[in-house]
Amino acid sequence: MGTPTGTATAQGVRQWWDADGGWSTADAAGTLLVIDSWLVDTGRVRGLDRHAERFASACDRFSGPGAEQTNRFLRAVAGSLPARGRWFPRVELVETGSGTRLRMWLRPAPPRIATVRLWTGAGPDPRRLPAVKGADLDHLASLRTAAATAGADEALLVSTEGQVLEGASTSIVWWRGDTLCGPPSGPGLLPGITRALLGELAATAGHQVVTERATAPDLADVPVWTLNALYGIRPVTEGLGRFQDADAAAAERWQSRLAALAVPAAAGLIPVVHP
Repeated sequence: MGTPTGTATAQGVRQWWDADGGWSTADAAGTLLVIDSWLVDTGRVRGLDRHAERFASACDRFSGPGAEQTNRFLRAVAGSLPARGRWFPRVELVETGSGTRLRMWLRPAPPRIATVRLWTGAGPDPRRLPAVKGADLDHLASLRTAAATAGADEALLVSTEGQVLEGASTSIVWWRGDTLCGPPSGPGLLPGITRALLGELAATAGHQVVTERATAPDLADVPVWTLNALYGIRPVTEGLGRFQDADAAAAERWQSRLAALAVPAAAGLIPVVHP
């Protein structure tokens, strides 16, 4: 293990965080239990407090470092994020031979892709812990690889009854006229941060926001979007729903509203947890 350093801003390098507040170079060893990630663009980020809350809540499911240490880690991460460039940092809870540890991986963000093609050949969702981001990472990565092989960008996950759930790395919503719809939340669905933010924006703008159980045929004539922290809103052009030029224009308008929620990243965005 390397010598502890003051920040975790080494590009592309995983860094362990220790209880004394120091960072040290980490290898890729260990089993990932929980992850979370968000977009940092010129030092600004949206929903950082919510990503932190989701990560900390998921860590509580495991024998981890405890709420106080996880909170200190997240505040250290927030204070280390670069003020320039586009980044997609990932925080991780890792099972190692000596117990669970917290790790940060600072990754450059890829260019934004404005639309998405869905692969619908994944079959029923076989995840063990859908509500915990990272628990089924290997399986989801294999689905994305299969989607790419099929000429698509993302894999669609459905229930055993064929109802639309989400993508391998995205939430899925659709519009019925002026009503924003999505699958019901619950233990079978990852709590999507971008979906929650969009829902609040839509409600503030006077739109109804509802949940419904829908199969792919149920969505044949409506615009469908995928949502995540990295790309924001992307209208689906193939594989689910319908796509028209007007749908793309509407998605970009909402994307602008979503982007306006970003604020300068800082440790103060993470609420302090006291023992």
